[in-house]
Amino acid sequence: MVCPCGLITRQNEPVPLKNISVTLSICEFVAGVSATLNYENEEKVPLEVFFVFPMDEDSAVYSFEALVDGKMIVAELQDKAEAHINYEQAIRQGHQAFLLEEDTGSRDIFSCNVGNLPPGSKAALTLKYVQELPLEADGALRYVLPAILNPRYQLSGRPEDSCRITKPVVVPLEDLPYTLSMVATISSQHGIERIQCNCPLSPIEYLGDKTSAQVSLADGHKFDRDVELLIYYSGVHTPSVIVEMGKPTTKTDGLMGDPSAMVSFYPDIPETQTSMTCGEFVFLMDRSGSMHSPMSKENTSQLRIDAAKETLILLLKSLPIGCYFNIYGFGSSYEAFFQNSVTYSQQTMEEALGRVKLMEADLGGTEILTPLKDIYSKPPIPGHPLQLFVFTDGEVSNTFSVIKEVKSNRLRHRCFSFGIGEGASTSLIKGIARAAGGMAEFITGKERIQSKALRALKWSLQPVVEDVSLSWGLPPGLSANMLSPEQTSIFRGQRLIIYAQLTGTMPPAETTGEVCLKYTLQGKSLENKVTFSLQPKSDANFTIHRLAAKSFLQTKDVGFGETPANDKKDVLRVSIECGVISSHTAFIAINKELNKPVQGPLVHREIPRPIMMGASVPAMNLRCAGAAPVKYQAIGYGLKKKSLSLKQTSPEMGRADDSTNRTNLETHHTVTGEDPLVQLVSLQKADGSWDLNDGLALVLQMSLENIQAAVPIKSVDSSAWATALAVLWLHSNHKDMKCEWELLERKAVAWIRLHAGSVMQVLMEAATAFLKSPVDPAIFAP
Repeated sequence: MVCPCGLITRQNEPVPLKNISVTLSICEFVAGVSATLNYENEEKVPLEVFFVFPMDEDSAVYSFEALVDGKMIVAELQDKAEAHINYEQAIRQGHQAFLLEEDTGSRDIFSCNVGNLPPGSKAALTLKYVQELPLEADGALRYVLPAILNPRYQLSGRPEDSCRITKPVVVPLEDLPYTLSMVATISSQHGIERIQCNCPLSPIEYLGDKTSAQVSLADGHKFDRDVELLIYYSGVHTPSVIVEMGKPTTKTDGLMGDPSAMVSFYPDIPETQTSMTCGEFVFLMDRSGSMHSPMSKENTSQLRIDAAKETLILLLKSLPIGCYFNIYGFGSSYEAFFQNSVTYSQQTMEEALGRVKLMEADLGGTEILTPLKDIYSKPPIPGHPLQLFVFTDGEVSNTFSVIKEVKSNRLRHRCFSFGIGEGASTSLIKGIARAAGGMAEFITGKERIQSKALRALKWSLQPVVEDVSLSWGLPPGLSANMLSPEQTSIFRGQRLIIYAQLTGTMPPAETTGEVCLKYTLQGKSLENKVTFSLQPKSDANFTIHRLAAKSFLQTKDVGFGETPANDKKDVLRVSIECGVISSHTAFIAINKELNKPVQGPLVHREIPRPIMMGASVPAMNLRCAGAAPVKYQAIGYGLKKKSLSLKQTSPEMGRADDSTNRTNLETHHTVTGEDPLVQLVSLQKADGSWDLNDGLALVLQMSLENIQAAVPIKSVDSSAWATALAVLWLHSNHKDMKCEWELLERKAVAWIRLHAGSVMQVLMEAATAFLKSPVDPAIFAP
């Protein structure tokens, strides 16, 4: 039987969740969000329901309200232990109660215990939060509204949560009983170039010479995926400072009483063609069962494990000669290609390449801490700083322990982390990158993991901006108290955001201040300056103050059970004062105004979620207490996928018949046949060259004899001719994917210069004529 609608009873009664309404306000690169979830209990018994939903870990939740049968209940932020005691007392006394808290294992998962929902009652839960918008490589700002009703996580298996962990009810998308409405207002003093969304929108309305715009989702939108907005501003590299007025009624020695400042620098750092040739590159790849899911909801989408394998091939081919490397696969167990990192050579690259092609999503769950400890236990290689690349599509139960381990080794390495698909934990991905001074990336929808991974490798090979310092020019009697963690380096394409508390006497009107960012790049001293008004702007939501509090909490709040006692005091003080939730606080709301206590036994229910394309996405878990669970048959999506074994395997297993291991590396997309680009990349040697052989001829779709006969200079090594043809083919056929092959092409061109010398230009001109390519050979000139 198919679940026809929402919250399921034994009589197939509807789920109480009816719809979600979201109001979004984006000013420059800060977003304020108000989300209202509307429930109705249509059963004849009271319900105690739980709601679990994901949120970006950089978000600052500051308000939680409930409107129950026309009566407003406003939540209060309390010490988590105290809030739990008060909640349990309210439930025992039959009162309506709500409890909102972070999950103890990760700060990007919030669980809401709705408590006693009387029969026939309606409840509207409103959650408010603010966040910084991350910056994309092309300068776009990205806002993501998580699919609240298609959550990405389960709680972390604590005994007290056992009542919530249950197999979800799944329904086809068209039968989902709830919809999402979202209206967004976007403004920027620099002007808005364009807005893009991965979901259908109503026509965009631009106002005020395109300095503001209003967008909304098309009517009847089914909340089956994360909603992503990409916003392109003019003058994105322009530095800015926003000063926000404090609460006049708040004590002066607190954060909320003083003005707060948010400083944003996005230096336009030029790219250098000379990359570092040293380094130890370790790639830690998720091989848990969920990596067998498709990258997106498209029918022709790559499997995540296949995209990961293709990515590893590109990374291997793009490494510089003379560096060191290793590859780890992890799940419930882990495997390393080599006992220790090895020198990058033709032999080691070929060995690694062979093992990459045999990789499968066959290592069970997601346990990353043990392989991390193994990586850090290896002795450092002198002159080769460690660069760690982590790829995962899920979350772990010990996020804070993982971040702590990475942070304790931050002085010996940088960490670049990649979240694959909508299931990746923002807390884990951003946390480990932040802890080790690296970069975090997320790959969702139709995005390619390959392009983002290669861009990060390119950054890791570039000289980094160092000796970063910030100085303030303020009037006498006014000083800046830094609230953000100190940052000593910036990568090309990285934005620096810093928060400060302005203490002392604010000057009269028309007074300005100055902030100067100084740094060094390849021994050259550079600086960015910005002058700003010291007339604070008022904001009823105190967006800057709350983001400043969030920045402070991210520095001090290591996690529930992990934060040192002294830091916990500061966390509780700032969290409660600023109204920003932390791992040590929780929102609690109690309605004592009901005419009589809620009567009858409490019943737990499950909220169904859609199943799409075989992807395994955990649901919020609202279990039925005291009744046999109702079983439903999943229909409509992904039913042709065979079940995936989660058994652990050894590196030697599954190698008897290589034909059974043909993956996306050989066929790329099974619906379109073999991909010549992947074939060509696979043929490249570690030094950057190609051999003149049948494999290259197959890619070029020419006979080997004709290619050999066309060699323009007989004295030149045939590999130089082959490499020239391969490089030119890349430019002619895959210019739009240059970010993925740019590093290996750079290595190839350097090899041609070394081996062809003065005749290189002749070689490239001959290759251009032979392939009838429109590419100007002058682009290969020194």
